[in-house]
Amino acid sequence: MKSNVGGIDKIARIVVGIALIVWTFFGGPVWAWIGVLPLATGLLGWCPAYTLLGIKTCPIKK
Repeated sequence: MKSNVGGIDKIARIVVGIALIVWTFFGGPVWAWIGVLPLATGLLGWCPAYTLLGIKTCPIKK
């Protein structure tokens, strides 16, 4: 499992994921728990959808 999420993309996923989860604690809708997905992909640095689509936002390592 190689990293395919990098830099700004990773930070954005973590921030959005945390924001959605916190929203649920303050009366947000149940669907906001979907924030677990961007949080997990941001922390792991790997996105299964990016793999399927052939997208890579992390710098190429040689």
